[in-house]
Amino acid sequence: MIKFILGTKGPMTTVFTEDGRAYAATIINAAPNVVTQIKTIEKEGYNAVQIGAVETKEGRVNKAQLGHAKGKALKHFREFRARDGSLPEGVEAGATVDLSVFAVGDRVNVSAVSKGKGFQGVVKRHGFHGGPRSHGQKHSERSPGSIGGSGGRAGGRVAKGMRMAGRMGSDRTTVRNLFVLQVLPETNELVLAGAVPGRRGTLVEVRGSSQGSTLRSPVLRSNL
Repeated sequence: MIKFILGTKGPMTTVFTEDGRAYAATIINAAPNVVTQIKTIEKEGYNAVQIGAVETKEGRVNKAQLGHAKGKALKHFREFRARDGSLPEGVEAGATVDLSVFAVGDRVNVSAVSKGKGFQGVVKRHGFHGGPRSHGQKHSERSPGSIGGSGGRAGGRVAKGMRMAGRMGSDRTTVRNLFVLQVLPETNELVLAGAVPGRRGTLVEVRGSSQGSTLRSPVLRSNL
């Protein structure tokens, strides 16, 4: 069984359980995915299952991509590799992967591209406290301060890895060990406890975690 699915990030909501706990949750819109290729050690050098998702217009994909997906215009392709390097049993090209592979309480890891924030200073980018707000400090409240480049270990240059202002966000980010609150196959929605990287509409990869299942009380209601 492939415990892996591609979807898009939806809105956040609040979900309540029967014991009265309230969870901030993220809705993942995950329509059934298609297995587009089985990669093996003999042919590609490693074992993996390639999955395609999010159907689009045929004019928006090239002919090679269309032929690879056996005539289906799929927008995204990702690979799933098992932790032990083996291939899941009973999985063939053309098979469908849907939300039935997940259950309430499952722990999952979610990967996506985080929101792009552009060029940011050290306070926002690295959490610097800034300078003191007293003793005549007028324009240096959010300045980075000395970078120690005039001598010592840096030798008159900026040391590699120095935390400074720069581009922030738009990075592939993985949030680990979120758990599944609800599985809604009728609407192709997966509800996860906690926040997920990216904006609404961002492609997300949801894969099973080695932590197993932890949620004890069933979900009672939500404000979906």
